[in-house]
Amino acid sequence: QVQLVESGGGLVQAGGSLRLSCAASGSRFSVNAMGWYRQAPGKQRELVAVATSGGTTNYADSVKGRFTISRDNTLNTVFLEMNNLKPEDTAVYYCNAGGVNLDTWKYRELWGQGTLVTVSS
Repeated sequence: QVQLVESGGGLVQAGGSLRLSCAASGSRFSVNAMGWYRQAPGKQRELVAVATSGGTTNYADSVKGRFTISRDNTLNTVFLEMNNLKPEDTAVYYCNAGGVNLDTWKYRELWGQGTLVTVSS
């Protein structure tokens, strides 16, 4: 059973930094794109950043220049380095991955359990 395991959330003051990690467990899963979404209280889930297996990245305008997404394809792991955090970055951050189950050859989209990031002013 393939699943995404996240770590790295927490409480930080405005201007501080945090690093999120997400690993896709299960060797029979070929991962393509991996990314991060977030959902603040009372708001819809939104894309934060995404990275393809080939290294192409995309960011939400609100985090450009402050957040960096990176991957270790050998470990099926994605990271989100968050710098100069602002109170409006407070949200539950969810890891997302898309890929193919190599046993069934079916495409699957996976979600992590979410990790809370709280930025105090």
